[in-house]
This record gives sequence, structure tokens and C-alpha cells, in this order.
Amino acid sequence: MAKPLYRLQRFLRRAQLFLLFLGVAYIMAGSVLLLQRASLVVTQRGATSPPLPSLPSIPSPPRALELGMPPVRVGARWLMSRNLEIRHLRRRWFHSLMTEKDMSQVERSTPRRNVPHKGSYIGCFLDNSKERALRGSVFTDFRKMTSTMCQDTCSASGYQFAGLEYGSECYCGNHITSLRVRDKECNLDCKGEKGSVCGGVGRLSVFTVEDMLPGQRRYRNVRYRGCFREPENSSSTSLVHVLQLNLTSQSCIEACMNKEFPLAMLRSPDCFCGYATPDFTLHEPAEEEHCSQSNTTEASLPSTLQHFYQVYQTPVQDSRCTEKNFLPEKSSSLVALSSFPGAGNTWVRHLIELATGYYTGSYYFDGTLYNRGFKGEKDYWKSGRTICVKTHESGRREIEMYDSVILLIRSPYRSLMAEFNRKCAGHLGYASDQHWKTKEWPEFVSSYASWWASHVLDWLRFGQRVLVVHFEELQTVLVPRLRSIASFLNTTVTEDRLLCAESNQDGHFKRSGARQPTFDPFTPDMRGLIDGLIRAVDQALRDRNHTGLPLEYLPR
Repeated sequence: MAKPLYRLQRFLRRAQLFLLFLGVAYIMAGSVLLLQRASLVVTQRGATSPPLPSLPSIPSPPRALELGMPPVRVGARWLMSRNLEIRHLRRRWFHSLMTEKDMSQVERSTPRRNVPHKGSYIGCFLDNSKERALRGSVFTDFRKMTSTMCQDTCSASGYQFAGLEYGSECYCGNHITSLRVRDKECNLDCKGEKGSVCGGVGRLSVFTVEDMLPGQRRYRNVRYRGCFREPENSSSTSLVHVLQLNLTSQSCIEACMNKEFPLAMLRSPDCFCGYATPDFTLHEPAEEEHCSQSNTTEASLPSTLQHFYQVYQTPVQDSRCTEKNFLPEKSSSLVALSSFPGAGNTWVRHLIELATGYYTGSYYFDGTLYNRGFKGEKDYWKSGRTICVKTHESGRREIEMYDSVILLIRSPYRSLMAEFNRKCAGHLGYASDQHWKTKEWPEFVSSYASWWASHVLDWLRFGQRVLVVHFEELQTVLVPRLRSIASFLNTTVTEDRLLCAESNQDGHFKRSGARQPTFDPFTPDMRGLIDGLIRAVDQALRDRNHTGLPLEYLPR
């Protein structure tokens, strides 16, 4: 009898421990489920939240915000109260990584070439930042680089050789200027193709590029710049003089491409190749008739008409501004590059990196931008190694963390459309007409339009040192605006580097074409709201002794 009782007691002791373990496990599982549910609710609210409270009607013109400035009229004071209301929306939007949906949309927007490649491997060559083996264009992709991608890119730009380094960097050129080394020194796999060699550390895997369609593919990226007067010091620009029988614009362009020059200048019977320089900026085109006359009846023309060039931009990349680095010494001053989403922040970062030669950082992390060559994207934003830091934040605490700011402003109409395109189709895609017709678009405008205004107003109020830059002015007078930005950043830049930045201004993050919805997505009510915000911001800028908004903003 004692033996069964002993067994029963031992079983009960074990059962108590087992039940205790089950109880603890149940509590922990319940806590995890609650946390996941709370996270899901927040995410769903961010994606399908009901429209924010309707905005009050704004008189025309509205009264400006109360900013601690001289009285600027008081009708739009509600914007300040709405700041806190939408700040949580901004944080969720920009502190998260790009979703897989966005990544796939970006990838789909990149044109793919299905033409088979016929290039061949030459060998492994020395390479360093001071003496490049291939001195043409440069292309980077830290995620998807393959030898075929690099060769196709170089082929499309008219180069004869393609080289890969570090598994992710692609270099193009028509001449190999370094020594060959043992093939085993090129030992790094391509980022997008395991098992395929893409150079090494300071080593370049070089391939020949066979142009599939010489008559079409080779010249598809050529752009006619216009007719220009010959500079007084022509030797500083026309570095190469080519004499050809039966000279044509195509043969001149081909000669300059083979010599790796970005400009081809034609004045029959002469062809010149070179760069834009301070003596030949290409900022003041002449009447087109001067070039047409000088190329047809030059022998009988007065000397004043014999010195005009037809200038073409070849596919060759101007390589004078492609080398970039982190700051040699950590900066004690933190400079923000702040803008409303969709205002062109990524494009301006690209321009600043070209003009200064230093990487820009980011308050966020966007893997797509990092993969395409923005190396400062992965650096800690307070590291002091980047020349400025991208941000879309506008709260007082966030603003006061920076010592100065480049405040980038773009038309709210264009900014809202650009951000909605990015939201629906990624960095390079476009929203479809169906997207513009959904209820999401008016909800987006009602909440984000006021953010466009409050973003500018907050930085004007709390920013310690502010340089206002208008996106539209960068498009029309790029070099002077880049010069002022470099001066604000306390960085010395050469005129040649500024002109090189202008030549390479498009970069890899510009939407192709100017695709627009087939109808006007802005309703009269939306225009009334946005125009009122434009007037408020314009007045606030003027009260702070800044240049007002461009005239094209108002009225719409």
C-alpha cells in the first residue's frame, strides 16, 4: 500500500511543477500576442486610418502663422496645433525601412535589357582612387551588381571596356591605363550573382563590350546642347582637335567618345572634344542660325561668324567629380538637409556629393539608396563623417539637434504628387490613374498639405542658421545655387567640379520623363487649401528676410 502512495505523491509533485511551467508559458505567450496585436493595430491605423479632422476653411489670403516673428497675421494659427497631431504619422512613415512591396516596385521600374551579351573577359588589373584603370563612367549597386549589368551599362554609354571592383562597383572606359595582375587577385563575388567574379580590393575584373546595335544603341544617349560662341581661350576647353574627311556630327561624336570626352564640338571641317570649363560654361547659347551658317558657307562668311560650335553631350560621363569620400576629420557641426517628402532631397544629396566630393548622411536608413551608391546612408547620422544629414523631421526637439540647416522647398503641388508617386510605386515609379481616383489621394492631401507648410515654418522658427534653397531655382540656375550651398557648408569647391556636377546632375534617382495623370488630380477645394498655405509660407519667409516663394507657386 505504501508503494502506490509514494508513487502518487511523486506524480503530484511533478504535476505541480509541470502546471507551474505551463502557467508561465501561457502568460508569456499571451504577452507576446498582445504586443503583436498592438503593433498590428498601429500599422493598420497608419495604412487605413480615417481622414484627419476636416481642415478649417482658409480665407484668401490666409493669415500667417504665429512664429515668434513680427505679427504676420493670425488666421492660419491652426497649423501649429496640427503639428503634434500629424507628427506621429510622420515618424511611422520615415522611421520604418522600405517595404518589400516598394523594393519590388523599384526593381520593376528599372528597365531590363534582354539582349544577350557577347563581351569577353580580359583579365584582372590594378586600380585605385587616384589612378583609375578605366576612367569613364562609374555605377554602383551594393545589392544586385552582376557582370552582365555592368557590361550592358557600359555598352549603352558607348564604352569598349567594363570593369568590376569590390563586388558592387562598375567602371567603364575606352582605354585600360594600369598593369595586369594575376587573375586570382580578383576574388570577390558579384553582389547579385554568387560564383561570378567582380574584382577584388583594389583589383578590377575587365571585360570587353561588344556593341550589339552600333547605329542605334551607341548614340541613343547623345544630347544636343546648342550653338555656342568659341571661347577666347579655346585651348582650355577643346583639348583634342580632330580632322576628318566628310565630317559629320555622328563621326565627331564617335571620335570624342573614343577619347572619353563628354562634349563633342562641331565646326565643319573641324571637330573638337573637351569639357565644360569656366571659359566655356555652356550657359549662354547663341542664335542657332550662327551655327547653321558657319557649317555651310564658312569660307565666304565674315570672321565674326566663323567661331561658333554645335555642341553635343556624349554618353561619356564627366569623371572630374565622381570620386567621393567621408570627411577626413569628424565635423563638430551638424548640418541638416531638411525638406518635405517629395521635395527632391535625394536629388540634392546627389548634387552636393558631386560638388563637394563628400558623402551625405541620413536620419533614416533606406536600403535602396544605399544599394545605389549613397554610402553615407548606412552611417550613423551623428557620426560627423558626412557633410550634411537628410531629414524630414520638423519638431522643435529634432530641429534644435542641428547647428544649421539647408531648408529645401518645392512647390506643394509637385511635392505632394512626387511623394504620392513614391508611396504608390517606389522611388522611380508612377502612381496609376486608379490610385489618383481612390479616396486615399484626397485623404493624403488633407493631411500632408498642412505638413508641407508647418515643416517650413517650424524650421524658420527654431532653426539656428538657415539657408533657404528653392528646388525650382536649382533646376534653372544650378551652378550658382550649388556654389552658395558649398559656401554655407564651409567647403571649397572648384568651378570645374561645379560644372562637372551640372553635367552629371540627373544621377540614378530621377523618374524618367514627366508622366502625369491623364486628369487634374487637384480639386477646387484642394487648390483653395494649398494656395492658402503657399501665401502663409511666402509671408513667413519674407518676414524672416528670406527670398519669398517663386512666383510660379501662386496662384495655381
